Amino acid sequence: MASLTFGYSTLADRLGNIQLPNLKDHPDWDVLITVQSGTALPPSVEQLIKSPAGERIKVMPFSGSGVTKLRNQVLANANGDYLIFADDDITFDEEGILNAIEYMEDAELALLLGQAVDETGTLRKSYPIKPQRLNKLNSGKAATYEMLVNTKAIKLSGVSFDESFGAGAETTYLGDEYIFIADLVSKGVNCYFVPITLATHPTDSSGSGWGTTADRKARALIFDRVFQGNRTLPYLARMGFGLRKLGKGLTFKSLLLFILKR
Repeated sequence: MASLTFGYSTLADRLGNIQLPNLKDHPDWDVLITVQSGTALPPSVEQLIKSPAGERIKVMPFSGSGVTKLRNQVLANANGDYLIFADDDITFDEEGILNAIEYMEDAELALLLGQAVDETGTLRKSYPIKPQRLNKLNSGKAATYEMLVNTKAIKLSGVSFDESFGAGAETTYLGDEYIFIADLVSKGVNCYFVPITLATHPTDSSGSGWGTTADRKARALIFDRVFQGNRTLPYLARMGFGLRKLGKGLTFKSLLLFILKR
């Protein structure tokens, strides 16, 4: 049986929000929690490890800021054959995860991008209805909690999260998941979307807004990073992505500004 690590990344004052997975019935599952804090272990952590499976719950505090720094610590320290990323507001689908691991093993995938539902059980976004290989044009809507990876394969690829992007970064606080997948694609790593529900996540999230100039500029810069080294593709990608958002939080004027990074 393949082992699995649930890799959480959170702030010290949000540790109490974590809903731990069912470790009792799965001796091959463990939990790794990376905490953005000082060098001392926050007192609230103690409540998380006073469970029957507490020996399989590891908490690692880190100084500094930025969620991608914590994600990279999860990647570096995960013990499971497989790793699923988590925020403190995630509830996991146990059956879905088991099915996803089975699919990954049969297809020899390094990364499986699944789907998530909201509190009502409704899919959080429009997902493909069939499995499809991921590329730089179809993985822009990826969320971290939808990503299940083969730990060894990802480490061998040398790819990690770009710490210049993601929550906690001053201006480029979006896109770290997309960039992570794009970098894997550039390395020729086998990554697929598969329509298996892995988790429940609240409706609102940091990646759902277009309401401010800062949001628009942050999104625009993602495409420069994904298509770095090419002068034309970032503009074409912004155009294609933006056209799909017209009337859904993006006006025609905002679309032009988005394409031009203004």
